[in-house]
Amino acid sequence: MKDYQLLDSGDGRKWERFGKFILERPCPQAIWRPQGKIVPDASFFREKENKWTYTQKLPPSWQLEIGGILMKIAPTDFGHLGVFPEHASLWKWVQERITKGTKLLNLFAYSGGMTMAAAQKGASLCHVDASKGMVDWARENASLNGLKDAPIRWIVDDVLKFLKREIKRGVTYDGIVLDPPTFGRGSKGEVFKIEKEIQPLLQLCKDLKPSFLVLSSHTPGFTSIVLSNLLGQFFDTSIEAFEMVLESKNTLPIPSGYAARLTNS
Repeated sequence: MKDYQLLDSGDGRKWERFGKFILERPCPQAIWRPQGKIVPDASFFREKENKWTYTQKLPPSWQLEIGGILMKIAPTDFGHLGVFPEHASLWKWVQERITKGTKLLNLFAYSGGMTMAAAQKGASLCHVDASKGMVDWARENASLNGLKDAPIRWIVDDVLKFLKREIKRGVTYDGIVLDPPTFGRGSKGEVFKIEKEIQPLLQLCKDLKPSFLVLSSHTPGFTSIVLSNLLGQFFDTSIEAFEMVLESKNTLPIPSGYAARLTNS
């Protein structure tokens, strides 16, 4: 990944290079010792309150290339930066299944890394997120990648409500990608709790008749076995489930959520 590198982790923290800047953030699963001592340009802490501290002034945002995609990076109040590097391998897997005109639905689509990856290969996209701010961010990423005029529908809506409308319209998709949060709110304040909504969500996805699907999660307890069991109850096909990992040649790998995917082809 050209402009991203995992540098070190340990004592509940991780150090990563995003372009020119080294950032330190929480990483609860890194209960081992750090391998070295790195002085970051900025650090994010969740103790007492979410807070960034800086050893040097950072720009409000900058760009980097990751997985062949240009992404806008900006430190947020939640410690997120606008990209999850562990998703880059999922982008590649989806790209391998796309031909020009493939219809892909990207749910809980965040800043659009998957949307950019699919659009680069000629897919027709529907990008759905409940946050207008994140959809605007994704549209900026589309412009960065020369995809401003690509066939992408930008939808700000509650995912479950949107899916029900698509089914009523008789719409189908060749592929679906979804990365549901542990907890979230829809565009009109609807509450989403993954343990309550995941089964209705997958049923709606099934009703859209995808030939391939990718489900990823950072929710504690939603392991590869859990995701495989869930998909297996809705889709009669082989399922591959695995742990997403941040890796580097010079430091220990970090487990970073789980994913499961299926293909009927």
